[in-house]
Amino acid sequence: MCLKVMNCWLSVSLNEECVVYCVPISFCARDLGPSMDLEGMAKISILLVGLWLLVNWSGLLDAKYMKYKNPKLSIDTRVEDLVKRMTLEEKIGQMLQVERKYVPADLLKKYFIGSVLSEGGSIPAPQASAETWIDMVNEFQKGALSTRLGIPMFYGIDAVHGHNTIHNATIFPHNIGLGATRDPELVKRIGAATALEVRATGIQYVYSPCIAVCRDPRWGRCYESYSEDPELVQAMTEIIPGLQGDIPNDSPKGVPFIAGKEKVIGCAKHYVGDGGTTNGIDEHNTVIDRDGLMKIHMPGYFSSISKGVATIMASYSSWNGVKMHAHHDLITGYLKNTLHFKGFVISDFEGIDRITSPPRANITYSIEAGVSAGIDMFMVPKHYTEFIDVLTMLVKNKHIPMSRIDDAVRRILWVKFMMGIFENPFADYSLAKYLGIQEHRNLAREAVRKSMVLLKNGESADKPLLPLPKKAPKILVAGSHADNLGYQCGGWTIEWQGVSGNNLLKGTTILAAVKDTVDPETTVVYKENPDVEFVKSNEFSYAIVVVGEHPYAEMHGDSMNLTIPEPGPEIITNVCGAIKCVVIIISGRPVVIEPYVGSIDALVAAWLPGSEGQGVADVLFGDYGFTGKLPRTWFKTVDQLPMNAGDPHYDPLFPFGFGLSTKPSKALFSS
Repeated sequence: MCLKVMNCWLSVSLNEECVVYCVPISFCARDLGPSMDLEGMAKISILLVGLWLLVNWSGLLDAKYMKYKNPKLSIDTRVEDLVKRMTLEEKIGQMLQVERKYVPADLLKKYFIGSVLSEGGSIPAPQASAETWIDMVNEFQKGALSTRLGIPMFYGIDAVHGHNTIHNATIFPHNIGLGATRDPELVKRIGAATALEVRATGIQYVYSPCIAVCRDPRWGRCYESYSEDPELVQAMTEIIPGLQGDIPNDSPKGVPFIAGKEKVIGCAKHYVGDGGTTNGIDEHNTVIDRDGLMKIHMPGYFSSISKGVATIMASYSSWNGVKMHAHHDLITGYLKNTLHFKGFVISDFEGIDRITSPPRANITYSIEAGVSAGIDMFMVPKHYTEFIDVLTMLVKNKHIPMSRIDDAVRRILWVKFMMGIFENPFADYSLAKYLGIQEHRNLAREAVRKSMVLLKNGESADKPLLPLPKKAPKILVAGSHADNLGYQCGGWTIEWQGVSGNNLLKGTTILAAVKDTVDPETTVVYKENPDVEFVKSNEFSYAIVVVGEHPYAEMHGDSMNLTIPEPGPEIITNVCGAIKCVVIIISGRPVVIEPYVGSIDALVAAWLPGSEGQGVADVLFGDYGFTGKLPRTWFKTVDQLPMNAGDPHYDPLFPFGFGLSTKPSKALFSS
């Protein structure tokens, strides 16, 4: 603003808008003499009032012409206008994502924080309602909007098989089960349902999908991978338009797209090679040449970018000894410059801390390495003031150029403008009604039945055990996983490591589903761990045994033996050695089953089916046929691992793509 006094007139020009405001003031420089009288002092007072009015009026005009607040302008124009107005402190604040427990809303204003998150199990209150979540998110938003430039924040959460942290949400099968469906259109519908339930709680950003290609089931995150096969993983990236919306046909390649208030920001993760670490050890080193990396681990990112994914998360793991969080060649050189990804790259939780070993050994180096590599937003849950101080110092000392900061901020702001959060920053309470609705539970049930893989069915094709008869005098249901929603859902459910029991989840256990499906005259007996005498003495028509892994997540699930926990093997032996049985394995990956296959009449891989156990009963009793196919190889012994389709030493118990089929049938009756 240019302000001047000319011939006792005041003029204001507002940049290129050419707005001129003139106030006639009966005052000239001669009134400033030492012998100024009361009349002169009055003239000065009038001048000061005029100046005050003028400055405030011009401030209003300046706000009116803030281009970044004009939704009619292009996103590029709005981004550039806003970046030009921002201080270094404001820019660095936008690059931060902080855990809700460590940042009250007023600190969002103080530090200009760009995003808030919930780590696994981080909730505003026990069994919080959708409205309680919305209240919390809106409070954070008020803090963000109270800053000088009023830049809204977005809130992130792990919604990796439905809105899995939230009480009463629909819990879908984990990705390994969805891979078994071979149904990208189904996965897209699951993405849309998940997005709507996430928005029902006011949250706008999900760390999904995981497009890892798990090459070794000993990895504790293998259930987050759709398959060992890169082409199948690519097909399942159809979840992205489900989460974010269908990208317009004329959209430029690599540009993020979010379709509106019922959609969320998606996140393809973990870039890149996370599923290929040696011996499946979480966060460790993927040893593979560049050609192998491109053929096995990169294709999912090609598809995700083409479908407009808004963000990509860096992996904790390394590629040939170089930490991905510090890998300039793959993040900036390849992802941004070669693949032309225009969204933003986000770190994993405390990801920069783990660039060094031990973590946080040299945080200045780690911050410089992460920012220089091309990461744009940083999950720094609690040490965010340290991040601000160190990054400010690195920029002022010219260790990191301002151009790198501006690139990061432009990408973050671009996504914020695209999603419409500047125009509609607050959560919509009218969406709360969509949390856990029956339509979504029906969809989850469909996914469960399509994910079931039938591995064995009777002594031969001529003598199948399945589908089971609904009408029988008495049947036995046994096993640790038959009546446990927490086990049924697996890790990343309510808590980071999952839960046990039925109190914290809304859904249908497999036991309840069996009882709801059989004929009313059929007696269903449940005993978790029956002994042989009990089984033999009760004259059961057949038994359903449900056993498997206990919940786990990330490194806590790394396993070098992959055995079914006790008493699972004992239950299989006691029951299947005495009567006809179908064994249902609840697990996030293939497990050791070869020693028991001979005594089992029918064997089903149910993966981690989630809250809707009725889908298991749908196929067991023939209301629907089995159609699922193995998304990964089922080994004989762990000594064979890693072993994937096409390997020279390939000798599986059940090969990749295997799965027996059955046809739907009317109600069946036992002999």
